[in-house]
Amino acid sequence: MEAVLKNVSCTVQLLAVAAHSGVVNEWDEQTVTRAFHWARYCEHIYNRFHGNPVIRGVLEKQLQLTNHSLKEALPEYNAVSFLDLGRCQDLLLLCLLNNSALPISIMKMLFETKASGDCTSSDYEDVRGLCNQIIQCKSACTVLRPLLGVRSVGADAEVQGEMLMERLGSVLSQSSDPHLAEDFLSPVLQEFEVAVEHLCPVIAAALLTTDSAAQTASQDFLLDWLQSRSGMLQHMCTALPSKVLADLAERHQKFRDAFCKLLKKWASEMDYRVTEGEWVHAATNSAVSFQKMTEHYLTLFEACPSLRTEIEDELNAQRIADGDFDVRAWGGKLQ
Repeated sequence: MEAVLKNVSCTVQLLAVAAHSGVVNEWDEQTVTRAFHWARYCEHIYNRFHGNPVIRGVLEKQLQLTNHSLKEALPEYNAVSFLDLGRCQDLLLLCLLNNSALPISIMKMLFETKASGDCTSSDYEDVRGLCNQIIQCKSACTVLRPLLGVRSVGADAEVQGEMLMERLGSVLSQSSDPHLAEDFLSPVLQEFEVAVEHLCPVIAAALLTTDSAAQTASQDFLLDWLQSRSGMLQHMCTALPSKVLADLAERHQKFRDAFCKLLKKWASEMDYRVTEGEWVHAATNSAVSFQKMTEHYLTLFEACPSLRTEIEDELNAQRIADGDFDVRAWGGKLQ
């Protein structure tokens, strides 16, 4: 175990060098290949021990010590978590590409065009042409998207959503303790939260993956997590297209209830500006508009027709409670 901890620590230091040191200016193809070898080693360690709480705890403690020493030496250093070990090759590639000291020769090697028969797997066994392989995969996603019937969340989000469900399902199958899954899910989603506009499609894609027993358990857990974070739910409902939200409501009762509750809250917060002849949200600089809200309602009614009467009755009761103003612009929008 001591050797494993040392190797992991050295690989994390290697990532720091790849990201922040001018030493990479001296790297050649052999050096880069060895670096990816050690990155693969860390991914192997993660895959082997992520379900073992004892060994995972030891590795996390070692990571904390290594991160602390690197942060002292490099203030701009970003800490590496245990979860990051599972995608260490991706991190290494990003570190190299963001380092201005990376030699042009290595850059050309990474973007080298290879014959289709020479393409390797995603294990980066051969780093030559690695970036070009990634570009080809993303291009294929774009070309095939209409044929695959990919929803408007996007191909990248669908792939990441499926991966999220697979990994979460693996964690849930290993233990009935919900805290273990929470420990896995929180850092994953916190990482996305720095670019929250990308997190919303990933969550939506995860919740719309094909049903299976394992995925149902994972989706239930993700829905509970989402309901406990009202801010994230509201951001999803303002950022995602109405059709995607309606699909989620049609698929999941929990999401439908939360979505309807949020829409009713938005409706109660609308004020009618007589001078301008339009409804506006009471909150300053709100991302919620009357047009977006009514679009969500109408798309929801198409997906779940049984909701229309109940929701319209509740909105009428709310209108009466607010003074029973006969503002036809409101009712007409939902007809």
